[in-house]
Amino acid sequence: MRKGNWLGVLLLLATCGPGEDATVRPTPANRKPNYFDVKGFLDSQVAMLNRQQPVVEKQVRLRDGKLETTRVTKTDWSKELQIFYQADINKPALRGAYEVVPVNQANSSSTTYKKKPAVEASVRELVVGKATDHPEAITATIIQDNPLFYSEKKLQLQADSNGLRSYSVEGIQKLVMFDTVRYTVRTRVVQ
Repeated sequence: MRKGNWLGVLLLLATCGPGEDATVRPTPANRKPNYFDVKGFLDSQVAMLNRQQPVVEKQVRLRDGKLETTRVTKTDWSKELQIFYQADINKPALRGAYEVVPVNQANSSSTTYKKKPAVEASVRELVVGKATDHPEAITATIIQDNPLFYSEKKLQLQADSNGLRSYSVEGIQKLVMFDTVRYTVRTRVVQ
């Protein structure tokens, strides 16, 4: 194989990661998730938001640092929230891979799921803040690191009893021999 072909194969392998498997298998209905059910929560939000089709306001920070804002009236929520599915830590291979640290306060509680040091997983930490009957905030740090590619994403999602209110993604990507790319996307449900 020629040298150029090897480089293409290596770049392809570098961009694929453990949290981005296209063949996600559903969790059997009779098995209770070990950790917070991110996938179940997102599935319910996607179904509700696709029915309601609320207007959203998006802000994107471009490479040059300028902030661009736009309003979107029609959204495919399964695509829009796809990146948050990467924060799902209930995969069979991750059973027992996270330390669970609960914190209880007067009106709400939060649980932090920290990846154990010897475990290979892209989700480094997942924090779920809950009110009495629904998640108020979900934050996750997802890191992918190999000799050719580094990516770090900080995901934040805010919700209330009516559902999703806002979310953001801040990230850094670095491919060998290319500049580092930083990006920020913030979205707010307007109505």
